[in-house]
Order: sequence, then structure tokens, then C-alpha cells
Amino acid sequence: MALARPVDLDALREAAERARPVALAGEQLLPVVAPLRPLLPEGGLRRGTTVTVEGASGTTALALALGAAASAAGSWTAAVGLPALGWLAAAELGVALERVMVVSPPPAAWATVVAALIDAVDLVWAGPPPRLSAGDARRLVARARERGSVLVPLVSSGAGVGVGVGTGAGGRSGSWPSAAPVRLVVSSPVWTGPAGAGAGRLVARRVQVAATGRGAAARERRLDLWLPGPDGGVAPAPPAPAPAPAVLCRLDHPSGGRSDKERAGGRRR
Repeated sequence: MALARPVDLDALREAAERARPVALAGEQLLPVVAPLRPLLPEGGLRRGTTVTVEGASGTTALALALGAAASAAGSWTAAVGLPALGWLAAAELGVALERVMVVSPPPAAWATVVAALIDAVDLVWAGPPPRLSAGDARRLVARARERGSVLVPLVSSGAGVGVGVGTGAGGRSGSWPSAAPVRLVVSSPVWTGPAGAGAGRLVARRVQVAATGRGAAARERRLDLWLPGPDGGVAPAPPAPAPAPAVLCRLDHPSGGRSDKERAGGRRR
């Protein structure tokens, strides 16, 4: 894994050009791990697409898991503007750390650095700055489409597309002010693991992921996942149990009214 350092754009372009693998023209999809394939219309990441990943908890893990299979298969990846990513967790998800470039650009140069990496690697994880312009976002989407790279912006909790937010997990902040071809939203996080009275360590997190987008991705898809599972990877999870129905004393007992016993006692007086 390349270490973050002050950005020299010329050196960055030269290093990225050396890292770029030679891809066959027919390789239109980057592979993804099997549990995530049902979320994507073609079962993989189409080269040239942009996938926003949003949510309150599990967003960073989902974004890393999206790039894990491609990384393991030999693709170079890059992380931009995400200084607090957990690389041990990334390795457990299957990311090949020896083929990851990590860059922490100044906010003024963020879009320029992302564009340079889109030219050079197969997949870019990007933490947008708080005030990314819609024009810069559209230009990066167009550049990824032209160069055949996959751009994965991470949008923090509560932001949605186009709404600014504070810094979240992974050190990301900001929003993505442009509708992406594929949008993944993580919700309903529930950790499991502690024993009685909260003792023990957390071992797995269940989340629900909804996938929407444009074109072939317009039909909504939903998955329940362990992210991470007990082994640190991603795995299918059974649907969450439905909440138990409320138990009422009587259907015809109005809220705030007196019970039969209370009414009987009143009549005795």
C-alpha cells in the first residue's frame, strides 16, 4: 500500500501510469465478490461507471468490499480523501493492499487528483470535500466513463446525493451533487456478539443495502448482508425478523379510558 504524502501531480501521474494494468478490450466488467453480485444489474462493476455508496454505518465496508475482487484479481485501486480508512478491515474484506494507492489531496486540488487517478487505475474510492461543485462531479463521472475506470464516491450519513454533511467514518465528508448511474444505500445496521448485559466483543454487523440508479440499474434491489461477518468478510444474511405485534388488553378498550374493573368499582361506590 502506497503511503499518503504531499501531492506532486507530475509524480502522481507517472506512478499511476506505471501502475495501470493492461486490460483486454473485451473485459467490460470488474469482478465483485459473490454476495454483492445481486445488487448490480450485470453482476459486476461495468467499466466507466460511477457508484455512490451512502449510509449511516457500513458505508466504508461496502465500498471496500465492492473493489475487493477486482483488487485480488490484479487491478490497481486508489483511495482519495479518505485518511482514516481501516486497512486491516480492508484486508479482511479481500482488498490487496499492495495494489492500493492512498492520496490525501488538499481540498482545492481534490478533483484534479481524482481525475489523474481515474486516468491510471481501475477503481477509485473517493471521499468528496464538503463543497464539491456539481460541475466537478459531472466532469469526473464523464472522465470515468471515457477512461473505463470505476469511480466510487463515499457519501456520509444523512447526506444523500447533493446534501452536505459533516465528517463520517473513514474520514469522509461532503456529498455527491450529481445523480450516479448506480446508487447503493446502507441502512438498518445491527451489531451482534456481546453476551448478557453487554459483555463480550462485537463480531458481526447486519445491514440492508438498497441499490437503485438509471437504465439497467433503475429497478430497486435489496439485500440483507453481514458486513462484516464473523470472519471479517461480507456474506448474505437472513432477512431481519419482523417486530413482534403489540399486545393489548382489549381491542375495545379506548386509550386513556377506565378498565372494566375500575368501572365496576365505581358502580359499587
